[in-house]
Amino acid sequence: MNKKRLLKYAELIVKKGLNINEGQDVMISASLDQPDFVTMVVEKLYENGARRVFVDFDYQPLTKATYNGATADALGTFESFELEKIKWRAEKLPAALYLTSDDPDGLSGMDQEKFSEVRRMRYPIIKPYRDSMEAKYQWCIAAVAGKKWAKKIFPNESVNVAVEKLWEAILDCSLVTDDPIAEWDAFNKNIKEKCAYLNSLKLKKLYYKSSNGTDFQVTLNELGRFCGGFDTTLDGVNFNPNIPSLEIFTSPKYGECEGKVVATKPLSYQGQLIENFSITFKNGRVSEVQAERGEDLLRKMVSMDDGASMLGECALVPFDNPINNSGLLFYETLFDENACCHLALGHGFPDCLVGYENMTTEQYHENGINDSMIHVDFMIGSRDLEIIGETADGNKVVIFKNGVWAE
Repeated sequence: MNKKRLLKYAELIVKKGLNINEGQDVMISASLDQPDFVTMVVEKLYENGARRVFVDFDYQPLTKATYNGATADALGTFESFELEKIKWRAEKLPAALYLTSDDPDGLSGMDQEKFSEVRRMRYPIIKPYRDSMEAKYQWCIAAVAGKKWAKKIFPNESVNVAVEKLWEAILDCSLVTDDPIAEWDAFNKNIKEKCAYLNSLKLKKLYYKSSNGTDFQVTLNELGRFCGGFDTTLDGVNFNPNIPSLEIFTSPKYGECEGKVVATKPLSYQGQLIENFSITFKNGRVSEVQAERGEDLLRKMVSMDDGASMLGECALVPFDNPINNSGLLFYETLFDENACCHLALGHGFPDCLVGYENMTTEQYHENGINDSMIHVDFMIGSRDLEIIGETADGNKVVIFKNGVWAE
């Protein structure tokens, strides 16, 4: 891959993704793939004023060996140094960068029951710190071309060719052009204008329908708003949490949706694939799931905690877009969620409420934001998806027609 273009990508992540403050610390989570690119990002962070950059490398075989070998009690117990690290993050508020490159099947064969049990044990300890950090720091998820991920997408190519092709796809979808900063400025402006239009409608419900069997309605929050493009911390720092990103989203009123949605792309969850699945909601909660592959994992996902069976996000993405038009199935939510409309089970976004900055965590929930240890996006967009909005005064507005914006 052309080093000059990779350097532009690294600069994009640092300047538009994280937009760090002078003297701010940064934490990077990455897999062992492409250490040279991680180094490029670290160098760019220091050039742009980072005080310290801390890198944590993950390795899927090690994760699998750990969860298959250690007991749940051992894994679920916070050691003192782990807790101190969480406390440090809550106090210092470092920017957080997540570089994803994992094999979509890389955790197949891992003890999923134990993994879920450990998450339930650790979550009550983490939650107060996570809540205290809400909207106070910048974070970004971006992609790196991993070898096994590349071979999953391009199985008939050699490893080197597959990685090269995946890098090209990542950079094209992430708008890494001659001037990616200008591209993202224009993108953010366009998204904010579309959000303003949707918010002017004062929608109270969305109705989804597609020939594949999706027939679904969801109630929106009275104080809800649509967001997209750059996000802003409570201190006024703009950052782009996802690179790439094409979505406009809101957090619906938890516990108020009905009907069936049919997934249009596989879901990679905990290193395993869930394919050809549907989810049915009754009285605001998941009442039935079906999947040709990964159904047991899907059932575990929606029962992780009380909020896991309810919605935390409704996202609008036109079916006709560069990511979808690439013809690639990425097996990675960062890309596949930006290929078409999607929903998310679990945790909602407080900043999708008008006035969230003056609310407590309890008030987020009182005003309709779901709370859960999970937030899992799954794709439901299709070529003929229709979405109709109902306004506060009962009027119906066509939002999506034939899978794209009606206006």
